[in-house]
Amino acid sequence: MNYIFFGTPEFAAVILEDLIRSGCVPIAVVCNPDKPSGRKGIITSPHTKIIAEKYTIPVFQPDTLNEQFINTMKALKPEVCLVAAYGKILSKSLLAFPPRGFVGIHPSLLPLYRGATPIQSVLLNGEKETGVALFMLDEKVDHGYVIKMETISIDPEETRLSLEEKLAHVGTKLVLRYLPLWLKGEIKESTQDESRATFTKKFVTEDGFVDFKRDDPEIIFRKIKALNPEPGVFTFIEKNGMKLRVKLLEARKENNDSVITKIQWEGKKPEATVMKI
Repeated sequence: MNYIFFGTPEFAAVILEDLIRSGCVPIAVVCNPDKPSGRKGIITSPHTKIIAEKYTIPVFQPDTLNEQFINTMKALKPEVCLVAAYGKILSKSLLAFPPRGFVGIHPSLLPLYRGATPIQSVLLNGEKETGVALFMLDEKVDHGYVIKMETISIDPEETRLSLEEKLAHVGTKLVLRYLPLWLKGEIKESTQDESRATFTKKFVTEDGFVDFKRDDPEIIFRKIKALNPEPGVFTFIEKNGMKLRVKLLEARKENNDSVITKIQWEGKKPEATVMKI
């Protein structure tokens, strides 16, 4: 399969390396540009770039997906392009250039949880299951024909990072098992039911605030599972006559109670705790 891989964060990097290790190596990887990271603003490469360079695969990091970039991609002559959490809107002219178009790997059961934060959103909503969709990209967000989907159960102790990794591996399996069949015309895609479509939002710092006096313990527990490490979950606690900000890093269930097990006071290192919500 002659393809270009578009993707940027860890979710995409897991899929990319899975594919490479399975012998399904892309002719190129496209990801977002390097950017400053952390308090010191150290210029950091995307996870997918690190994987691509590990296997000496050409990497492209365009600021804009202009005509020059499209012509560069055309010259590589891919049969299809794979997309997993790339992070940029793809234009009609870009979507049209590969003979078999662009195929997306989205970590939800489309048309549910379209958009950028499906994993965080299913955890926040207390869903019992989720999955991965292999689908054809069009100009609308996560809207195209579905090639194949797979459902998995969500463990009660699942975190955003652990669920993300599970879903990435499921995505790889879908690509390896079903994309070749679709390319050969042996399976047909299906339309999404627009009446069932739901959309996710980008989470910001304020979404991570919790109030122990006001918020339901189950919602606090879900936030800790869903919004760490970013944007993070925090509250303010009175200590020595001062109101201090504290990050709520980890939690677990104990006899149907929600218990916070790791916190970080502002300016301090993370520490273990046992704090019933």
